[in-house]
Amino acid sequence: MADDSRFIPFDLTAVKPEDGAPAEDRVVKGAPRTRVWLVEETDDGKLFAGVWEATPGTWRVAYDEWEFCTILDGISILHEDGAETPRVLRAGDSFVIRPGFTGLWEVVETTRKNYVVRLP
Repeated sequence: MADDSRFIPFDLTAVKPEDGAPAEDRVVKGAPRTRVWLVEETDDGKLFAGVWEATPGTWRVAYDEWEFCTILDGISILHEDGAETPRVLRAGDSFVIRPGFTGLWEVVETTRKNYVVRLP
């Protein structure tokens, strides 16, 4: 970062987004695309914060990391392996995904979320 401020606004106009996609071998349905605005990363590379966006599609996820999210826009469904009921996620929903989570992330409508990720 250019300054030493301890306050970091989520100003997406100041961050170049990174375009990507889930790994091909994880995609179950569709051709989802992702875009990430990385707003903050700690010097040790173990904490990240920013905004993530994905277009419709479904892919397998396996979390080694801890993640806090707030859905800003869109609709996604999180299918946890072994759970009977999937979680429908909409604007305003906040949640934590713990390490060891496996399942499917299904984007029904283009979804955007704020996130904080902590690596082990």
